[in-house]
Amino acid sequence: MNPNFRSALLGAGFAVALFAGYSFRPMPQPAQFTYRQFSTIESVVPGGLGRSRIIVSDDESQEVGKDLLNFYSLTGINFKNVASNDRLIVDNINKYTADGWELYQVTTGVQSNDKAGIFLTRYLFRKPV
Repeated sequence: MNPNFRSALLGAGFAVALFAGYSFRPMPQPAQFTYRQFSTIESVVPGGLGRSRIIVSDDESQEVGKDLLNFYSLTGINFKNVASNDRLIVDNINKYTADGWELYQVTTGVQSNDKAGIFLTRYLFRKPV
């Protein structure tokens, strides 16, 4: 047998084996996740008259809320309240991540007019099933 023909035949056989090996591999399955979300609603109303909360829906779709402090007091922006709210939000994030949840997405929104406003933030977590 001609050595060139033998090399070509061997190369073609290798290519067919390689193609067959990749053709019949199972398709990778997309990862399955379960999701959980909590939202923060922080009002910006002068004089401290607004309401701010963390809203969580538990496994039975019951609303569970924690009060947040308002950004404003009678004297203006209350930076201690902002810091306190930040601590509560981060504590909530840390609780979820300690339970194996991954912070997957954060979405924010603002609604405001001349006298008042609302900051809404949604924290979406996921965990492999």
